[in-house]
Amino acid sequence: MTDFKTGAAFLGGDILPLGDAGLPLTDWGVTHSDIVYDVVPVWRGAFFRLNDYLDRFEASMNGARMEVGMDRAAIIRALHDMVATAGMNDAYVAMVAARGRNPVPGSRDPRDCENHFYAWCVPYVHIVAPEAAIKGTSVWIAKSVRRIPKDSVNPRLKNYHWGDFTSGLFEAKDNGFETTLLLDHDGHVTEGPGFNVFAVFGDTVVTPDDGVLHGITRQTVLEMCSAAGLKTETRALPLDEFWQADEVFLSSSGGGVIPVAQVDERYFSNGSAGERALDLRKRYFDWISQDRFRTPVAAPSR
Repeated sequence: MTDFKTGAAFLGGDILPLGDAGLPLTDWGVTHSDIVYDVVPVWRGAFFRLNDYLDRFEASMNGARMEVGMDRAAIIRALHDMVATAGMNDAYVAMVAARGRNPVPGSRDPRDCENHFYAWCVPYVHIVAPEAAIKGTSVWIAKSVRRIPKDSVNPRLKNYHWGDFTSGLFEAKDNGFETTLLLDHDGHVTEGPGFNVFAVFGDTVVTPDDGVLHGITRQTVLEMCSAAGLKTETRALPLDEFWQADEVFLSSSGGGVIPVAQVDERYFSNGSAGERALDLRKRYFDWISQDRFRTPVAAPSR
C-alpha cells in the first residue's frame, strides 16, 4: 500500500507520495524561484471556490508567460485525482507552474525553458494554530526589510519570492511573535507571509489594495463584510492610521479569518480577539461549507 498520510504530489502525470516527489536541480523553479502557484483549500470533502482559485492561477501563468501544456480541464482532473487518491477530506492543495529546465546549453533565454505543471497536497494547514487564532495572534512589523516593490516582482502573480517575508519571520520569531507584517517603501501596510491584513474602524473594514496579492480569502472576507452590513475600503493603509484601528485581523486560505491581539507593542481589542474578527471567522467556516462555493472531490479517473 502506498502511504499518502503526509501528502501527495502530481508530477509528470503521476501521483506519488509527497516525500518521493522532486524537481531537477537545474529547473529554473529551483535555481531562480521562477514559479507561480496557487493554493485552494479542501474542506469536508470539497474544494472551496475552486474556479476562483483557477482563474487567478491562470492569470498568474499568463502574467509570467508560462505555458504548461495543460488546459483547465486537465488541471482540474489532476487536482481531483491527487486529493482523491490521497484520501484527504480536509486538505491544503497547491497547483504550481514552474519555468522548468533550459535544454539549450548556456542559454539564459527564458523562452527556451520547458515550462511544466505540478501539484501537491497535505492535510489542511492553519497558518496560525486554531487555539491561538481564537485568542488573537501576535504580529511583528518587520524593521529590517520592506515588501518587494510591485514594479520589481508583481505580488498579484502568486510567487515563491519569499526573501523579504523570510527575513521578517526571523525578526518576528526572535522577538517572540507568531508572524510578520511588511510595510512598503512609503510606510504603508502591505501583507505578510501567506495572508492579507484588515483593520477595523467602527463599522468600516479597510484592507490594502496596492502592492499585495488579491487573495481569494481576502475577496471572501470583503463579501462577508458586505453581507454583515459592514462598509469596506480597499486602499492604501498608512502605518500611522493602522495604529488607530479598533481591531486587526488576517485572512488566509490556511485558516480563514485570524484575529490579531497584538502588533509590536500595541494591543488591540484589549489584548484579545476582536468581536468583528471572531464573527467573520465564524462566518468563514459557515461559507466554506455552503454548497454554492463547493466542488466535491471526485473519485479518481484512473
